[in-house]
Order: sequence, then structure tokens, then C-alpha cells
Amino acid sequence: MNTSAGVVSDGDWRIGVLFSRAGVTAATETEHFYGTVLAIEEINSAGGVAGGMLDPVVYDPKGDLDEYRRLSARMLQEDDVTVIFGCSTSSSRKAVLPVIERNNALLWYCSIYEGFEYSPNVIYTGAVPNQNSMQLAAWLLRNQKRRFFLVGADYIYPRESNRIMRDMVEQHGGEIIDEVYLPPDADPADLVNVVKDIQSVQPDVVFSTLIGRGARAFYTLYREHGIDPAEVPIASLTMTEGETSLIGAELCGGHIVSASYVNTVDQAGNRRFLESWRARFGDQPASMWSEMAYNQVHLFALALERARSLDTAKLVEAVHEVEFDSPEGLLRIDPENNHAVLTPRIAVCQPDGSFRVVWESRQPVRPDPYLTAYGFAEFWLDGETT
Repeated sequence: MNTSAGVVSDGDWRIGVLFSRAGVTAATETEHFYGTVLAIEEINSAGGVAGGMLDPVVYDPKGDLDEYRRLSARMLQEDDVTVIFGCSTSSSRKAVLPVIERNNALLWYCSIYEGFEYSPNVIYTGAVPNQNSMQLAAWLLRNQKRRFFLVGADYIYPRESNRIMRDMVEQHGGEIIDEVYLPPDADPADLVNVVKDIQSVQPDVVFSTLIGRGARAFYTLYREHGIDPAEVPIASLTMTEGETSLIGAELCGGHIVSASYVNTVDQAGNRRFLESWRARFGDQPASMWSEMAYNQVHLFALALERARSLDTAKLVEAVHEVEFDSPEGLLRIDPENNHAVLTPRIAVCQPDGSFRVVWESRQPVRPDPYLTAYGFAEFWLDGETT
């Protein structure tokens, strides 16, 4: 090593990759991992950054919060890493954040999350509630979904997301008829009870913030108990191509997702991404989980080219000055809060497992992680239904 942290002796750039390939969120975090790998390989095959290759140090915390904390500290204190791409759930991000800040490192966090956070040591590239939840609530209410059933995993992201959804729905004439929480790795018997409750109270829509294996089991049980998504769809912010392919397309048709990316988005950047993705991973479907991870590595490389340093302050300053032509559209980071400017979309799963975009914003939406402009009247007529 030379004296510059993260720069190995041959001029390569050392970075950390910290995603779980096992545990409750293994499916989505494996997609994060694949998207990260693809971007690193693309950047290195094109000559790297400023003459140096990206040199990843990779660990698997296996879904264990203590392991996220320990391995992030190991990267920063033993592996001479100052930049980490990692974490998926809010609980894992919050586990590593004190370590990141104490070491003045930089975490790139690509998951959607509940907002209400800012750190000068984090670049947040996933959507916050004013870029997905608001639009979903408005679209559902506009389409005559008035009675909502909320079900989620029992940790910060689902509880905060449901709190926000409750406030928006009730402010605009809808009703929350029940709100249920289960452990992140929910027991099948508990999921069956929730499905029976849904059958009993007959909501217009179910808003699900379940995660991982529990979420996939919930979708399966939903159809096995005869609930028709055409009548009572499950709406979520997370269940896209990767997980619906694991569940089975025949079980997911009619369900709804609010996301900035589905892999049917008609963009030149998406066509390039999918061609590269399929050449590398074959039939493994690309989804927002892999796409967001892919985007942030490319955005990092553009910032690194400008900064020529892994110093946190220099990188953050540089990332505010670059844009990436991503699969979902032009991607940039808002300098006021280190969150991404994104284009909200709503899509419905088709019987073949693809997602048809039924609404998208006419223009990218600036992130408002603290919901300072709470309410969503501006979204009622924005975008187009197709």
C-alpha cells in the first residue's frame, strides 16, 4: 500500500463490497451483488478509472447485523478501504453507519428506504417516499382503491413506510382497515392467518412491506387461498422481477409495484444494460435491485475520474457534479441531501412475469427525504396512464 488509503501500490482503487448472499434478504442482496459486479467489470474492461482498476474487497455478512458491523470495521481498519458499496435493509445500514462515520469513510447505499436520514458519509441512490410511496398512494386512490390493508415486517423500514402510507391515505379520503406486523423471516402459519384476515375484511388493496422469504411466501399463499389480484391486488415498493420469478409469474400477475425501474423501461441506457446483463448472467432477470447497485458504481467511477482521490470529501463534492445515463434515465445526486433524483413509475405484473408501466412521472423528482412538502396533490394529474 502507499500512503493514500484505498490506493494500492500499482495505482488501482480499492473498494469494499458488503452484500448478503445468504439469510432473509439473500435474493435481493444477491441482485445488488450482481449489479455491482457487472459495473465493476464494465469499468475495468474499459480501462478503469484514471489508469487504475477497481479492486474490490468482498465480504458476505449473511444477513447478520453484527456481521455487517464487524465486516465494515474490518474493511476500514484492516483492508485499507475507504469506500463501501453495501447494505440493503435500513437495519443493516444503521448498523454500519456509526462505523462509517467514525472512520470518515463513504457508504454507497442503493436500496429504497423510509427516508428521514442524512449523513455526509452516505450517498443514497435508492428512492425515498416522495419518489415512490406518494405516487403509489395517489394512483391507487385515483383508481378507486379506498380501503387499505397494511402488512409488513417488524423493523424500521416497514413501520415508517406504513406510517407514511397511513397519513397519505387518510388525508385523501381513504381508510386503513388493518395494520399487521410479522418477524422479517415470517412463519408460514402467521402468514396464513394474515391471508385469512384479508379474506375476512375484504380491502380494496393490500400494501405489503414484507421482505425476503416471508414476502415470497405471502404472494404464494395469497393465490393459494383464492384471492384474485384483479380484485384485491398487493401493492408494494419492492417486489419486482427477481423475486416474482422465484415466486412464479402465474402467481404474481395483477400485483402492483411502485419503483423507478422495471426492466421493460424503454430507454437506450436500459437496452445497453440488459444486453450486458444477459451476456453476463443469462436468464437471471434484472430488476431494480441489480440496476440501482449497477448505477451507483458507475456514478462513483465518474466522480472518481473527476476527484482522482478516494478522499470522502473530494468524492462527495465530485459526485454532485456528475451525471450517469442509467437504465432508468439520467441519474444525478442532489447536493442538498446526497440522495438521488429519480423518475417514479408504477407498473403492474403481467401473466408472463413482465411488468407493464401504467404511470410514470413526466419529469424526474428531486428527493425530499424529510417530507418537508408533505402531501401529494401535485401527483394527482402528473404523468400518464398507459
